[in-house]
Amino acid sequence: MSETFDSFEAMEAAAVAPEEALVVAVDGFEGPLDLLLGLARNQKVDLAKISVLKLAEQYLEFVERARRLNLELAADYLVMAAWLAYLKSRLLLPLPPTAEGEPTADEMASRLRWRLQRLDAMREAAARLMARDRLGREVFGRGAPEPVNVVKLRTHTDTLYDLLTAYSTQRLKKIKGGTYQPRHAPVLLIEEARDRLERMLGRIGNWNTLVSLLPADWAYGERRRSATASTLLACLELARDGKIEIRQLKPFDEVYVKDRVTPQVREAVS
Repeated sequence: MSETFDSFEAMEAAAVAPEEALVVAVDGFEGPLDLLLGLARNQKVDLAKISVLKLAEQYLEFVERARRLNLELAADYLVMAAWLAYLKSRLLLPLPPTAEGEPTADEMASRLRWRLQRLDAMREAAARLMARDRLGREVFGRGAPEPVNVVKLRTHTDTLYDLLTAYSTQRLKKIKGGTYQPRHAPVLLIEEARDRLERMLGRIGNWNTLVSLLPADWAYGERRRSATASTLLACLELARDGKIEIRQLKPFDEVYVKDRVTPQVREAVS
């Protein structure tokens, strides 16, 4: 504002034609209240103690000079000029009786000072805020961190005991407290095999293989192993009693069985 005010004085001293004058618009002034604040600061006193009369005279003088320079003034500047002229007249003239609720001249001057103080505080806060360091200009953010590669290695430390414990625990959960009963394989009793061989005495013949003496329904599948073992044990008992003969030519070879019944007994049995 002071630069604009000084430019008006320089133009009058140099007697420059208005249409040839260079008018410089100073940034930061946005209305008549900003202009009043600039004029009040020129008094170099506290805003609460400024002379409202002197402030009004300065504003009216500024508006008058602007009008002489053929500058187009906005309506709010003229409204402020009219209001200040009214306030100046009320401050200079004796105080007439005012209507109820109408502010006095001193109250109007106090409100003006308060508005100027508030505007000054806002401008100072804005100036401090804009004076701070700005991101990307005075200060810069930290760069993106480098990625960290995580390599996971699996090491098995369980022992055989741990594995068996885990397996048994899982089995118990699956069984849910039930009793485990393994499937019984079919077994041919030794007594049954001996009785069958005793009934066959006299009809076995000369050196038949042990496998040929197995029952027909026990000669295949899972039942064959039990029938073979029981029949062999029954043959050993009969051989001990002298009823049959057993022969094996070499280890792990076929076992042969022969009947010991005499011909007379064989004919009597037949």
